[in-house]
Amino acid sequence: MVNYDARNWLGVLTQTHGSVMPRLVLRVLCIGLLGAMATYLYHIHKFKLAPVAHTMVGAALGLLLVFRTNTSYDRYWEGRKLLGASINRVRDLLRQVSGSAQGEEGQQLCVELRRQLVVFFGLQRQYLRQERDLSEFSEILTAAESTRLEHLNVRPVAYLAATSQLLAEAYAKGFFNAEIYRNMDQNLTALLDNLGGAERIMKTPVPFAYAQHIKGFLFIFCVTLPFVLAEPTGFWNPLASAAVAYALFGIEEIGVEIEDPFGDDPNDLPMDAMEEGVKKATSDLVAMQRR
Repeated sequence: MVNYDARNWLGVLTQTHGSVMPRLVLRVLCIGLLGAMATYLYHIHKFKLAPVAHTMVGAALGLLLVFRTNTSYDRYWEGRKLLGASINRVRDLLRQVSGSAQGEEGQQLCVELRRQLVVFFGLQRQYLRQERDLSEFSEILTAAESTRLEHLNVRPVAYLAATSQLLAEAYAKGFFNAEIYRNMDQNLTALLDNLGGAERIMKTPVPFAYAQHIKGFLFIFCVTLPFVLAEPTGFWNPLASAAVAYALFGIEEIGVEIEDPFGDDPNDLPMDAMEEGVKKATSDLVAMQRR
């Protein structure tokens, strides 16, 4: 995720990292060249297109682009809320255990629970990014766990079952009462619910027919636009056509950029930073419990 100073107007305007501009250059350039050709045809052969059609469909295209961008941002924001809720459930679960489990054995329970929750969050990140490499967890996963997880399809769900078993064993030993144990189980359920919500976003793209139609509509509009602007803009037609194409193509590209928020693109959610935050917060809870 790109961090930036919203008050630095010039800095935001000129920054290319995280911008969709590099992906628009070829398309905008082609429209600019079409603008030059349309200007030539108009001045030599008086060829132009009537603006009636573009005037009528321009509003419809604008509504489609706004809807496309809003739909993508809804997916982005929903993903952020789900991940944030998971972080809160992880912290609350460890808080419940650290506040109830006392003594040396209680400390060991907190350390083990913290390890499992960190692994779960990492497995969740991998699953949402469709990654499979367990080697990055070599320092925190046991060899037996790595072997069991290697061929599983939905690893975070399976791994959370081990956490559930850990808490059940601790409850049987009397570390906490039935009410606290029930609240802990609700936190585990919430973690699965949040993962399911994020999985829904990951596995449900914007319908193909809608994506294809808006791209086709936008392409036809921008390709024919230079022949409409040839008369009113004169020799400024290439620049005017390129500017309109940049605006419209850019809005559509932003929607594409953020519709899947769990990847590792510059504008995706900072899942690696969130994972580091989970590690630090849970480490602090364990350290406080030891005191």
